[in-house]
Amino acid sequence: MTRLIAAALIALPLALPAAAADKVKIGFMSTLSGPGAALGVDMRDGFNLVVKNAGGKLGGLAAEVAVVDDEQKPDTARQAVERFTKRDRVDVITGVVFSNVLLPVLPSILESGTIFISPNTGPEDYAGDKCHPRFFVASWQNEDVPGAMGQKVQDLGKKNVFLIAPNYPGGRETLNGFKRYYKGGYADEVYTKLGQLDYAAEIADIRAKKPDAVFFFLPGGMGINFIKQYASAGLAKDIPLYTPGYSADEDTIKAVGEQLVGVLNSSQWAHDLDNPANKKFVADFQKEYGRLPTMYASQSYDAALMLDAAIKAVQGKVEDKDALAKALRTAKFDSVRGKFRLNNNNYPVQDYYLREVVKDASGRITNRTVGKIFSDHGDAFASKCKMG
Repeated sequence: MTRLIAAALIALPLALPAAAADKVKIGFMSTLSGPGAALGVDMRDGFNLVVKNAGGKLGGLAAEVAVVDDEQKPDTARQAVERFTKRDRVDVITGVVFSNVLLPVLPSILESGTIFISPNTGPEDYAGDKCHPRFFVASWQNEDVPGAMGQKVQDLGKKNVFLIAPNYPGGRETLNGFKRYYKGGYADEVYTKLGQLDYAAEIADIRAKKPDAVFFFLPGGMGINFIKQYASAGLAKDIPLYTPGYSADEDTIKAVGEQLVGVLNSSQWAHDLDNPANKKFVADFQKEYGRLPTMYASQSYDAALMLDAAIKAVQGKVEDKDALAKALRTAKFDSVRGKFRLNNNNYPVQDYYLREVVKDASGRITNRTVGKIFSDHGDAFASKCKMG
């Protein structure tokens, strides 16, 4: 009898409901050096701002955020993932900028049971039949922002467009998104080396082919160099540039200046969107970091808000990954972009806007929202996802 009572006492704690964790561990892996560093820095700062505003917490739990530079290299990312999943045993990984870094390591992240929240790249691979209950995108599917620009260029009646993007999954999917909605002709479709900074040959090609518009996607330092060289070549006044918002955002504006004025770009977010959450975010970001936030910062800020809401929903029990994933899928939070929800594939359904780079009344060069291109827009691959 004594042995039975002792056994019951030993077993009793195992039958009790799991207690909430005392902290949430987050692996933040991003590009913090090289030509794409500005993007990763903005995403890091946007995420950390949510944690700071909440007194170092997410969902009421102390937030332990380990930041690692992936150097925009898959091999470096693999080492970081190994550390996060096996040594640190983080609850969530986030922060990756580029799809060529994410795609090689995502299978091992998901196989480990770790949740991944993408604050930027939304690859086609996981939007359709490879959708996964522990993979979430807080930004967009890679085709969506350029798709909005494709629709606008179509509406403008352009007949012959020159396309240029880096040769990696995000670049190819960006041009695919544009082509999904633009139905005119093409002067050429050019893919450059990722990280390329000299565009003399491509600009000479544009001059020779005389398109009536150029659509480009060249993130970070690539786009900065391309725009400067394009303007210096004297092409901007005759052949207008069109781009997704991430190639005409505040980081690029700061580096390029007046040469960007007049450029139309598409985005799911803008710093002048008129909603309380966005006004607070923009004011807090400027106060904390002394600069206007970019799309990248806004997306990472929303990713942190999404995680914050999900942790609250599971009452801090982050060790229950199935429950946490379910809570992320239905997380209720005030997005800086306004309306926001996740589709059945865990990619966003949201509005997309047209922005124009302008010089405002104070002489500041920045983006101004012109109007809406898409409303409640979901990506083209969700129908292939079998998640309910």
